[in-house]
Amino acid sequence: MTTEQPNPDQQPMHWNDMYLLGYTPIDEVHEEFVGLVGRMQQAADADLAGLLAEFTRHCEEHFGMENRWMVENDFPPRDCHIDEHAAVLASVHEVGELFAKGELGADVVRDLVEHLADWFPKHADQLDSALAHWMAKKRLGGKPVVLRRGLQLR
Repeated sequence: MTTEQPNPDQQPMHWNDMYLLGYTPIDEVHEEFVGLVGRMQQAADADLAGLLAEFTRHCEEHFGMENRWMVENDFPPRDCHIDEHAAVLASVHEVGELFAKGELGADVVRDLVEHLADWFPKHADQLDSALAHWMAKKRLGGKPVVLRRGLQLR
């Protein structure tokens, strides 16, 4: 098992206005997601198991909530979005279970975390923004307006 520590030169994910979608319930859950990924990026090996378990619970709730909204509100491209959530959650579960059993090292968890950090902005910008627009239109009668200025929010 390889022991790795976080790369001190690596910039962890931080919540900033580039992630805002303008629909508060999604923005709030995304802020938590980004925060957890950032914490895992900077965590010592000894802390990874607990953080990964916390992140897994977060993803189950986060994706479950979005999936329910898509079904309940008849969101047209829901199947693709739900499938992507399922694939990410399956990877998180698999790595978490194997890491907990000692069958994978921290290097694999760190690799997963970096893939999540790469995946999330595209997912949010492409799939979640469409859901945010759909939800805002259904509930508020119009699309959200988001002004981005490159501000770090937390």
